[in-house]
Formats: sequence, structure tokens, C-alpha cells
Amino acid sequence: MIVREPSNSKDAKHYTTDRLRDEFLVQDLFNLGKIQRVYSHIDRIITMGFCPDEQSQKLDEDMDVMKSLGVNYFLESRELGVINIGGPGTITVDGNVYAMKSQDGLYVGKGNKEVIFASDDVNNPSKYYALSAPAHMHYETVHIDITKAKQVPMGDAESANKRIIFQFLHPEVLQTCQLSMGLTKMAPGSVWNTMPCHSHERRMEVYFYFDLPQDSIVLHLMGEPTETRHIVLRNEEAVIAPSWSIHSGCGTSAYSFIWGMVGENKTFTDMDHIAMKDLR
Repeated sequence: MIVREPSNSKDAKHYTTDRLRDEFLVQDLFNLGKIQRVYSHIDRIITMGFCPDEQSQKLDEDMDVMKSLGVNYFLESRELGVINIGGPGTITVDGNVYAMKSQDGLYVGKGNKEVIFASDDVNNPSKYYALSAPAHMHYETVHIDITKAKQVPMGDAESANKRIIFQFLHPEVLQTCQLSMGLTKMAPGSVWNTMPCHSHERRMEVYFYFDLPQDSIVLHLMGEPTETRHIVLRNEEAVIAPSWSIHSGCGTSAYSFIWGMVGENKTFTDMDHIAMKDLR
């Protein structure tokens, strides 16, 4: 498991391109038969990618949980959110099997001891994007079909930011301790997400971009509003956004992205809006 230390706003504005990528970019999430885990000291979030071949994968596979997390099993003091962006498969939670088609979500609460990821077809493997955060109590495991997620249309074609936000792990959909998670789909011809932009002092966020054509990129904007920087992201890559940083992006074509937030509240509207005139 890769461990990332926190970065502060005063230092980050001096980073080179390579340093920015080393600190905030998450790559190689989906290699068939492999597991990627990145542990951030920022609110202790873990970003993961599971891509099972003919063999299933366990949440804690090839991992010394006591050494890495200081507990006896992965979800002893954590919760888990998962969205499948690949082919159909299953997730088994303590013996209960959940069918996971593409863009289905699953919330797994604190205290579940065994989580197993599987693909139905190795030629069309599942790609389970997962986030885990510290949790103080147990909530029931819930499967979320994308049609059951809360849908929030945003933006317009004239501003090139027309999109639909699908809220999966959200207080109006299900209960979690602190993890919020959802999926945003950009409309054809729309390329800007989260612009006008914002930050949120009381939460951090991870963005995961996908549905990008092979030769397309997203210029992800980050940093303080008056000290913005960018990171070039490609398909199926993620970026960590500290509380002090804006998080916005512009693609060379339409795309989708999964957002996940952890922090001291789950109030979706608790954000600090940035006026366009104040951006630099």
C-alpha cells in the first residue's frame, strides 16, 4: 500500500510538475489481477482499485492489516464505498452476495470482516473503484443501483458544463459515518466540471476520472484560488484534493468522474464558493 503524507498550501505552490503528481495523482488503479491501494494521511482516506481476473480478490489480500491499519481486519474501524465501472461481477460481504453491474454502487459498513470482489467474465472484467474512511459505528450494507441514486442536473450547454450528479453515498440515500460518494456524467459537448469552483474547509475530496477516450486528457485544476496549478489526468486516474484546494477540471472531450469526500460532516452544500473574478 502506497502512503501519501499531507501537503500544505504554502509549500504546494512551489512544487514542480513532478512533485505535484507525486503528491496528489493516483495511477495504475486497474491492472487485471492486481490491487492498488493509496493511503493518504489527509483524513485517513484510502483510494483503491480492484480488477479481478478468473480469481476473486479480497479487500485485505496481500496486506498485513495490523501493520498497515493497526487492527485485526480491514473494516474493524472503517467503512467502504465501491462503484463498479467495468463489466458485471459480484461483491460478497460476510457471505452475502451482491450482483454488481456497471455503475452499481455498494456501501459496506464498519465491522464486516470479509469482502470479496469477483468478475463474471475475465474478458470483460469488473473494475471496482473503492474508497475507505475511518468509521465510529456500524451501518447496514446497501446496494445502490444507479437508477436509485439521487440525481441532480447541473450546468448548461452554453457554459460547456451540463452534467448530472448521481449521489450514491448521500444522507438522502443511505447512512454512513463520514464517507460521501457519487458519480457525475458530463453531457456530450460539455467538458467543464465544478466551475465556478469551490473548496470546503471541513472536508477533503478525491476525484476519479473515467470514460475518457484513449487520446483525451483532463486538465485538473487544484491549489488555492489565487495560486492555481494543474495536473494532467488520463482515463481511470484519480487525484487527491486537500481541504485548502479547489478541484475542477476541463477535458478535451466529455467524460465521467467519481467524487468521494470525507471530513467532519456530510453536508453536501457546506462549501466555500469562489468567485470567477478571484481566480488566478
